[in-house]
Amino acid sequence: MDSDEGLITAVEAETPDAPRPKAPPIESRFLFVDVAAMRAKQLRRGARPRLDDDVPETPRLHPHKAERIAMEEVRHGLVLYELPQGRGQ
Repeated sequence: MDSDEGLITAVEAETPDAPRPKAPPIESRFLFVDVAAMRAKQLRRGARPRLDDDVPETPRLHPHKAERIAMEEVRHGLVLYELPQGRGQ
């Protein structure tokens, strides 16, 4: 197990009708990169993109690379994350 695998908490098991909670905005660009990288890894492993479900104002021309999709999801607060104890304070 990688040391940073516990960074992102995926909410894949929710029902599609339930609104997904929004993540707090990320102020640190380093945290943004870490969260987006972990989400991109999930997308490459087969996770479904969340942009179509939660961001109706987003144009239908979505990026195709997992990294770009992940960054947009993080920007819109669609990726929940947890910081390990003792970090980010």
